[in-house]
Amino acid sequence: MKIKPLSDRIIVKPAEAEEKTASGIIIPDTAKEKPMKGEVVAVGAGKVSDDGTLVKMELKVGDHVLYGKYSGTEITHDGTEYLIMRESDVYAVI
Repeated sequence: MKIKPLSDRIIVKPAEAEEKTASGIIIPDTAKEKPMKGEVVAVGAGKVSDDGTLVKMELKVGDHVLYGKYSGTEITHDGTEYLIMRESDVYAVI
């Protein structure tokens, strides 16, 4: 990836929206919800604490994560959509 996030930010590639429900009902494009999970594709160096020390990132490239519905900022790079968000916006690693 050519984009390098700064500080405690990460870049996430969102998972594809579900095409059909578990029972087999096909979901139309207008009813699809934004996915709230994705794969980390880039991480920053970490955050500088108040005392000047660098706090390393817990997440790493390749982690699959859950995040809030409205977390991050959407960007498009080379035709692919990504989210840039802070590490603290991530709820869990799956």
